[in-house]
Amino acid sequence: MAPTNDPTTRRKVLASSGLILGGSLAGCTGGSGGDGSDGTDSGGDNTGSGGGDNTGSGGGDNTDTGGGTESCSGESYEVGYGESQTTVCSDNFPTDEKLYVYAVQSGWMNWPSVMEAFNDQYGVQLNDDDRSSGEALQDARTNAQSPTHSAFNGGYTFAVQAMRDGLTQAYKPANWDKVPDNAKTDNGHCIGTRKVTTALTYRKDLFEERGLDEPETWEDLKHPDIMKDLALQTPQAAVGLAAALSINNAYGGGLDNIQPVIDYYNSIQEGGAEFTDNFLAQFTSGEYGSFIRYDYSGLDLKYNSDDLGEDQVGVALLEGPNGEAGAFNALYGYAMLANAPNPEAVKLFMDYVLSLEGQQHFLDAYARPIRAPEMDMPDEFPPQSRYGETEFIVNQSDLIDNQENIIQEITRGAGL
Repeated sequence: MAPTNDPTTRRKVLASSGLILGGSLAGCTGGSGGDGSDGTDSGGDNTGSGGGDNTGSGGGDNTDTGGGTESCSGESYEVGYGESQTTVCSDNFPTDEKLYVYAVQSGWMNWPSVMEAFNDQYGVQLNDDDRSSGEALQDARTNAQSPTHSAFNGGYTFAVQAMRDGLTQAYKPANWDKVPDNAKTDNGHCIGTRKVTTALTYRKDLFEERGLDEPETWEDLKHPDIMKDLALQTPQAAVGLAAALSINNAYGGGLDNIQPVIDYYNSIQEGGAEFTDNFLAQFTSGEYGSFIRYDYSGLDLKYNSDDLGEDQVGVALLEGPNGEAGAFNALYGYAMLANAPNPEAVKLFMDYVLSLEGQQHFLDAYARPIRAPEMDMPDEFPPQSRYGETEFIVNQSDLIDNQENIIQEITRGAGL
């Protein structure tokens, strides 16, 4: 599918084919189990990310009933890749209700643009599903016997955990072969769609008024004039766990030792830092001077927001006090759910997201598409050298095995 849609961002992205973006293996948290790669791909050219072979069987194998309709009075579409190839018919798309896909939501990675374009092209409206990856996984578990959603979208290792919980089924979207092997499961249950890196976004104008330079290390954030209005998210959300892993690695911790980030969180909370999911409006108004999310979050605000000027927003990739890597590279993706209420429509949607047209929507918001090597990259990203200095990955299997314990320990230790 050719990238024919007009970007809905404030300005068209500037093409720069010479820019190679930092990429690496990491994911965004899972649960328990042993699927996942060794996490040996590190940086460069976006050719790898997230869980590895992931050959675990998962549940709900091939339970969907959509596709292959002999009589279709509406439009028919060829979807899928390899053994998943089939024909779907618009007669079976939801009309009186929306297509529900977990964590496809406004204000996040340009999903509104994806949702609008898909609806315009295929006449299927998606639900604005405002929840975190962790909340989505819990809801999918709760409704396992009678699913309300047709696909899981979110932190990639959350999708892997959903597979291990028996909540998913195999479906390989079109362009499955364009995704690196270590960003999809061999059994066809999970696939990565885009990548992001933990970063600090700050109000340059406020920092200048306070006489503050651009932060370079996590230790810099302990300055009283930064801590007092710093916002970040709890590790129950994939973005919050990515931040915790970034800080922990920056101070010499590991998946078996998360005391460094617990100590850090307790310290900055004493200085006024707040854990909250809703802070973008307050950042725009100046109530918060900085927040911790992903590189795309700040770049999208800097270049695509009408509420702030480009010179008012800064984006910084941080390292540890002694030069340790402190920017976790995270993979996001999705999986089709077992007994999906709308299997035919969700297959078409999953195909669309992996098309170059669908991938361009992510890039318009500066989230790096999983098919980035085939695309022209904008030149507004931080220098590749800075990604090389700060970015890191972790062993996917170990992360998935330990994630729930890590989240609980940080939550208790930092009083979140």
